[in-house]
Amino acid sequence: MAGMSREKLPVTQAVRVLRAARVAFSDHPYNYEEHGGTAVSCRELGVDEHAVIKTLVMEDEARRPLLVLMHGDRNVSTRRLARQVGVKTISPCSPAVANRHSGYLVGGTSPFGTRKAMPVYVERSILELDKIYINGGRRGYLVGIAPQALLEVLAAELVDVAI
Repeated sequence: MAGMSREKLPVTQAVRVLRAARVAFSDHPYNYEEHGGTAVSCRELGVDEHAVIKTLVMEDEARRPLLVLMHGDRNVSTRRLARQVGVKTISPCSPAVANRHSGYLVGGTSPFGTRKAMPVYVERSILELDKIYINGGRRGYLVGIAPQALLEVLAAELVDVAI
């Protein structure tokens, strides 16, 4: 990390969870832009947007929250996800509700160390990547990990819902 001391990097709840689980990760801070999404993080970090994984907080018809991890350059078919999960409907949470469930600000949502334990669904093709970049629990901060860590740490279920 040229020019950044270890001290300057955030020690978020996500980082604590990864360290406790002994998951090797690399730090990738970047200049966050409001509503910039993965297009900004991949440009700033010089990595493929397909390998930047977004953490989406959604809910079913009973308003039970869940997390969906998806490639930055793909979207989630909520209809297919509902069918694969066995619920009627799934829709994105509002930012305020998402913040409340995850304990993170939208734009800084990590699947690790969420305030509420939620089921986690991972797009199957994410596991085909050598390394993924996923939010480390703060806006403008991604961590690079092996995708297998998602299954090991989160007890995530695999789904095929990319569009």
